[in-house]
Amino acid sequence: MAEDEAKKIIDVTRIMEMIPHRYPFVMVDRIIDLVPNESAVGLKNVSVNEPFFLGHFPGHPVMPGVLIVESMAQTAAVLVVQTMGPEAEGKLVYFMSVDECRFRKPVVPGDQLHIHVVKERQRGNVWKFKGVAKVDGQVVAEAVYAAMILDN
Repeated sequence: MAEDEAKKIIDVTRIMEMIPHRYPFVMVDRIIDLVPNESAVGLKNVSVNEPFFLGHFPGHPVMPGVLIVESMAQTAAVLVVQTMGPEAEGKLVYFMSVDECRFRKPVVPGDQLHIHVVKERQRGNVWKFKGVAKVDGQVVAEAVYAAMILDN
């Protein structure tokens, strides 16, 4: 496989064509690396203007852990669509399980979240992934999760 085939950069406009999420719930701004059927690296620029910071927490903004896991799921959904092809675009992807989830360090405004996702296996329309989120090279969260891709 040629390097340009293995390394895919996908911007937010294309991400929103691939998955059904919309503002304020798009949790990945760009895919900076993607190897179909194997792995993807997503990028989320965490801004002080994120709506969840209004209540989580006033005076001490911290990105909710569940939204970090959601960013892992959305990165994985883009990987699934890129792997399955155009017929998968816009299909709903539902969490089935989240296991081995750990939060190591708070994510705060100004952080750039790098979301590393690796496909562990696929059986039919059920996919299992390992996700690791990093800020400045340090692990801030990790999880193993499964999702089901549904026909609309």
